[in-house]
Amino acid sequence: MTTLRTGWTSWRAAAVPGSVFTLMNAAVAQARAAGHGIIDLSIGSSDGTPPAAALDAVRSAADRPDTYRYPLFSDTAPLREAAAQYMRRRFGVTLDPVTQVLPLIGAQEGLAHLLLATTDPGDTLLMPDPCYPPYYGAAAVAGLQVVPLPLHAEHAFLPVLADVPAGVHPRALLLNYPNNPTSAVATRAFFEQAAHWCRERGTLLVHDHPYAELTYPAPGEDDLAPSALQATDDTFGGVVELHSLSKSHHMGGFRVGFAVGDADVIAALARVKGAVDFHPWLGIQAAATAALGTVPGGLQVFRERRDALVPALHALGWDVRWPQASMYVWARPRQGGADLADSVSFAVRAARETGVAVSPGRAFGQMGEGYVRFALVQPPEVLREAVERLSRVPLMP
Repeated sequence: MTTLRTGWTSWRAAAVPGSVFTLMNAAVAQARAAGHGIIDLSIGSSDGTPPAAALDAVRSAADRPDTYRYPLFSDTAPLREAAAQYMRRRFGVTLDPVTQVLPLIGAQEGLAHLLLATTDPGDTLLMPDPCYPPYYGAAAVAGLQVVPLPLHAEHAFLPVLADVPAGVHPRALLLNYPNNPTSAVATRAFFEQAAHWCRERGTLLVHDHPYAELTYPAPGEDDLAPSALQATDDTFGGVVELHSLSKSHHMGGFRVGFAVGDADVIAALARVKGAVDFHPWLGIQAAATAALGTVPGGLQVFRERRDALVPALHALGWDVRWPQASMYVWARPRQGGADLADSVSFAVRAARETGVAVSPGRAFGQMGEGYVRFALVQPPEVLREAVERLSRVPLMP
């Protein structure tokens, strides 16, 4: 007997978790209505300016009618070649721009389609906890069973792969370093260990790498943002990496990035993308091509903001590590020796009562509870003012 379904929500849509940021938006609206000046540190959208060459490319393309058509794969050749040159220059890896590079409409889109292209419903995905919240939605839409990999401060927020239960047979392992939200970094040796672990199990290694250019190395320090492709041979078997120009080149609204790695994985991703989207507009491709040939700017701005925010939080007695990378500060609020117990409640109250919006750690996963995340998207003096306002908000209601 066939059971009729009611309503029009698919199991995929129903499986996508809700967002606590709906509560945050309402709290910010209440603060604005009460006359509080809003300091929004909850969204990691760079406030920097794209490279001049990228903006010039967009302006030029907008005046050319030949850019208004649907772009074909052959039209992406300049961007694919620029991405391959960037990977060779930045990480020393050599890619075939025809088979091992694919443009994306942003890395977030790329991950969702990658999971659809390489997994089947019911497969297991190993995923860090805490992590970038859209990872949960992408896994849900693909119908995957998520096994969380806890990230602990005592392990430098790196997963301990030896702790994965022997009975777990993952189809894919998802990593993200420099990490959102913790700002942790991973070494090339860690990626070599992860790649070896995955090869032994026939597991696809997926590395989301949007913060490759946002690192703060000390003089003489090794690269803080290696590529996972550096941990493999030149076939990159079983490894794929996602790059975005959103943070590195301040081009979040352009929605452009690229996938690199295993040719079979890239081909599967291209097949799925071909069924649901075209490539980015030719003007955006031209902008990305130009941007990849420039030296990313704005790093000193983020460093100065980090150097203003962290000491101010330390003065409150909060537990905060100095971020070595990314545009975030991952902080554990403390008061009178007690840790924060409910990050969502605290963030909502802080926004409603002071106008300061931060991201509650619980939004990033169970292991994020007790933390809040700051995005370094305001000048130093505004960040200090935000901390002063937060000092008036008790950790407990």
